[in-house]
Amino acid sequence: MPLHRVPKLPRASASEVLCMGAAGVGVLTPLYLVMPGTEERLAKQTAKWAPRWERNISYVTPSVQRTVQRMEPPVARTVRRVESRLPLEKMAKRVDAGIKSGIDRFGPKPSPSS
Repeated sequence: MPLHRVPKLPRASASEVLCMGAAGVGVLTPLYLVMPGTEERLAKQTAKWAPRWERNISYVTPSVQRTVQRMEPPVARTVRRVESRLPLEKMAKRVDAGIKSGIDRFGPKPSPSS
């Protein structure tokens, strides 16, 4: 009797694992939140972990603020440079005109009133 082997699945990449994990959280979180007693469990966990989170956040905050203050001027200059190059107003007017012409072309025809 021949032995049929099932081929092995290839190893999942990190991005695939991340996507599957995010999908699982996205599906299971609403189900968890609908279960009875969820509010009490969440309140208990929040009371337990909130002081630790606040302590950890206060440890990281000064370095993040320094980084943001250092990065803000070059990012603002880049945004201004890009905005000056892009014809955003002309594009917006063209899109608006296209939408209006499509509505006029396919919209309901006004009935002639006597």
